Amino acid sequence: MKTKIKELRARHNMTQESLAKKANVRRETIVFLEKGKYNPSLKLAHEVAKALKTTIDELFIF
Repeated sequence: MKTKIKELRARHNMTQESLAKKANVRRETIVFLEKGKYNPSLKLAHEVAKALKTTIDELFIF
């Protein structure tokens, strides 16, 4: 699955660490999401989208 996490994170001047803290996950989880190596649960997708002030549909390309 492709994502726009890295792009949106850069727009908000956020590090992987700061996004991870806002989404209540480890930084490694954000790394895997950005690389498309991890399919998030609906709850995690919602938390990441909320932290980046966007929607799940905008963030993840299915």
